[in-house]
Amino acid sequence: MAVIIPGWAKSAGTIVAMAADEILMGRTSALGPIDPQLLWQGKRFSADALLEGVRKIKQEVENTGVLNKAYIPILQGISPGELQSAQNALDFAKKVVMDWLVQYKFRKWHHHSSNGQPVMEEEKRTRANEIAAQLCDHKRWLIHGRSIKLDDLRAMRLQIVDYAAEAELADAINRYYALLQMAFSGNLYKLYETPTSQIYKFLMPMVPPPQQQPSPHIAELEVQCNKCKSRFKVQANLGRKQPIKPGCVPFPADNKLRCPTCGVEHDLSDARRQLEAQAKKPVV
Repeated sequence: MAVIIPGWAKSAGTIVAMAADEILMGRTSALGPIDPQLLWQGKRFSADALLEGVRKIKQEVENTGVLNKAYIPILQGISPGELQSAQNALDFAKKVVMDWLVQYKFRKWHHHSSNGQPVMEEEKRTRANEIAAQLCDHKRWLIHGRSIKLDDLRAMRLQIVDYAAEAELADAINRYYALLQMAFSGNLYKLYETPTSQIYKFLMPMVPPPQQQPSPHIAELEVQCNKCKSRFKVQANLGRKQPIKPGCVPFPADNKLRCPTCGVEHDLSDARRQLEAQAKKPVV
């Protein structure tokens, strides 16, 4: 299996790439640090940053013999279990990368390119450990969104295929990548493609609960387009036809509403069911 990265694949995407037999990247492609993120007191941050912060406080106390009072409320809010969970997250991420590199990426690495000698299983694990340690080195990369480019990965002795070196392959990848970007610019969020079929998954538009208006025969919904973020009002007539109010668009008979601004299609089937269930009248 090969993983093609024409843009970037960071965090979990980097881990997935380590499970490939081949990794294909261009000069603008990037992976990212393996940096598990935690939620604590409503904030998201790096597991390594939490452990490093506690280590610095401990070191300061050991050097001075005094605990800065400013640290007391911080330390009171951290349990040993949370610190252990952070360490477990780091250890697990590193182990997954190591195991997948040995099992998949190094599967066909049988001889050293330098001397032709057979590659031992322990050598594969040693190389995998070195690469995983560098990808998990928060002190080196500093931030979660850091881009690790092709040359950085090769410096780790990770074999990467530079598809830009083959003009025909690069052109095919760039064209397909452009098509995917256009496809995902709407409410498409998953695309499964095989040699014989394609399956699309669309995101439902954010439709708030319908607000019943004073008239028992009219309901208005405010819909926000998930592409251009335009907001517009949809009038649903309940039980009998009514004049469309200024500033409203009629509820579509087939439940397929196109955004008046950008033309993206929204499915209002769920909204119709909610309205008819509440009003006990059909939308007409």
